[in-house]
Amino acid sequence: MKVNELKDKSSVEEITLKITSKDEPREVRDGSLRVCSCTGEDETGKVTVTLWNIDVDKVKEGDTIKITKGWSQIYNKTMQVSTGRFGKLEVVNKDKSK
Repeated sequence: MKVNELKDKSSVEEITLKITSKDEPREVRDGSLRVCSCTGEDETGKVTVTLWNIDVDKVKEGDTIKITKGWSQIYNKTMQVSTGRFGKLEVVNKDKSK
């Protein structure tokens, strides 16, 4: 799947994205969860990638990631993609310069 094929409230079987920026992580639900927003892109466009808990520390700016069995939705007028509850995130190409 490519960025330009993402739809609101839809499953994402598989998408590969290069992380071009990463925000500072923050805690939600009284510190019980960590979340971080990133910008991911492929040749068709950019999308917000929402990282949760252990995935926050896995991903660095410049890495290429693959999300399998994830989820996409529009939040605050912006398309975002995430692993959701049952998806998996894998770093497929680490940026060695960071």
